[in-house]
Amino acid sequence: MTIRTLLVTASPHRDEALGNRLARKVASLMGGDLLVRDLVAEPLAPLTMDYAQALTLREPLPRSSATLALSERLIEELESTDRLIIATPMHNFGMPAALKLWVDYVLRIHRTFAPTPQGKVGLLADRPTLVIVSSGGFHRVGESRQPNFLTPHLEAILETLGIRAPEFLYLEGLVMCKQSPETLIENALDALPAGFDRYASRSDKPWHCLR
Repeated sequence: MTIRTLLVTASPHRDEALGNRLARKVASLMGGDLLVRDLVAEPLAPLTMDYAQALTLREPLPRSSATLALSERLIEELESTDRLIIATPMHNFGMPAALKLWVDYVLRIHRTFAPTPQGKVGLLADRPTLVIVSSGGFHRVGESRQPNFLTPHLEAILETLGIRAPEFLYLEGLVMCKQSPETLIENALDALPAGFDRYASRSDKPWHCLR
C-alpha cells in the first residue's frame, strides 16, 4: 500500500520559500505519493454567512450540501493521506491568514471533532505530522526574541482534529542569515524530528542559522 503525504503550504513566496523547499525535500526523502495544497496559489474563498450558520444548526447539514462543499474537499484531503506536513511562515507572531482560513474549514464540529462534557474530541485518525515554521527573526534563541503564538495555536488545533503529537522544526533568523539556501536545507534535514528522518541523517543538535 502506497503511503500518501499531504503538504499544506502558506508562504506568499510559494516555491521560493525556504520552508516550502525543505518540506518538499522531506516529502521526497520519505517517499510515497504527495498531495500539495498551496493556499497561496489557490486561495480559499472567505467563510460565508451560510457556512457560519450551518455550523450552529442543531441537526448538521448532510456532507453533500453545497454549503459544506469546500470544507468537505479539504477534510477529505486529510482523510485520504497518511502523513501531514505543514510549511508556514510566522506572520506577526502567529499563523498567516491563508493557513488560518484552511483551519477554519477543516476544524468542523460534528465532522472532524465532537463536543463532549470533557472537551472537544478529534474524529480524524492520528498520523505523523511535521510543521515547518519559518521566521525572519528569532523567537527561541538570540537577544531579540519575539512572541510565538503560532506553535501553541497549531498544537491545539491539531490535537482537536485527532493529531496528538505533531513535530515542529523551526527555521529562524532568515533575514540576517548568510548561509546559502542549499546549505540551510541540508542543515535543517540533519535536525529532522524522529519519524521524518527515515532517509536523512539526524543529529542531536538543534538546527540554527549561522550569521
